[in-house]
Amino acid sequence: MVSRTRRALFAALVKKLECAGIPEGKQEAAFVLEQLSGMQLPRFLMDGEQKADEALAEQALSLCEKRCTGYPLQYLLGEWDFFGLTLSVGEGVLIPRADTETLVEEALRLRAGAPSTKMADLCSGSGCIPAAIARNLPGAVGFALEKSPEAMQYLRQNLEKHAPEICPVLCDVLLPETADAYTELDLITSNPPYLTAEDMRVLQREVTFEPEMALLGGEDGLDFYRTITRVWKSSLKKGGWLLFETGMGQHEAVEEILRENGFCQVQTLCDLAGIGRVVRGKRDF
Repeated sequence: MVSRTRRALFAALVKKLECAGIPEGKQEAAFVLEQLSGMQLPRFLMDGEQKADEALAEQALSLCEKRCTGYPLQYLLGEWDFFGLTLSVGEGVLIPRADTETLVEEALRLRAGAPSTKMADLCSGSGCIPAAIARNLPGAVGFALEKSPEAMQYLRQNLEKHAPEICPVLCDVLLPETADAYTELDLITSNPPYLTAEDMRVLQREVTFEPEMALLGGEDGLDFYRTITRVWKSSLKKGGWLLFETGMGQHEAVEEILRENGFCQVQTLCDLAGIGRVVRGKRDF
């Protein structure tokens, strides 16, 4: 391998990524170097003519070559930030996205000032939602339910690190007997699979590496909303809240599902892009 300066290494990584059609090549190259070197990019480049460590350079180039195939940056790094928390991620678990922070913010707003909150997060994946809520809501306790054994390893790791008061549970949240085991909940949150069959046929390249069971929500994308609302509504105490993340254009259908199941104060919250992202409803029956 040809010896490179730090500045030349950074430039080579950026060029490799941008030539592969990755628009944020500069930012992603920075992420890779920061992860491997343990220092922020400005510090790494402070002496740009210093020779780059050869092992580091080889590893950085190898990671970027894999990224050029469409493999997600988050999986390459093994971690990703969400709501101020650094979460472990990898193959088999859905990557946390900034859109989901809208759900966390609304949950925190609804439960602000409550002395305690008993919650359940369904289809929990990496555990980003319950971890973020528990870290920012005093008195929050509860459960994070996930069906995938592959995702469960990340869920356990993230909750142990950030929210030990939330218990990970390996189970199928669509079964009535699962919901029957949980009662008197103040809050149920879920970012369920919600892509349609058509969505799955035209996935962005990076998303094809994520687990299908965390993405496909049935032919119309609404299967999980229908079943979760029906079988879990009795697990909420009167006055408890059900919060769903939804896909683009799904919020009106999910609002109707909640109303059909007797929920009141049904409302959609938009994300920072102005897209209807979270649908909430209150049990008052």
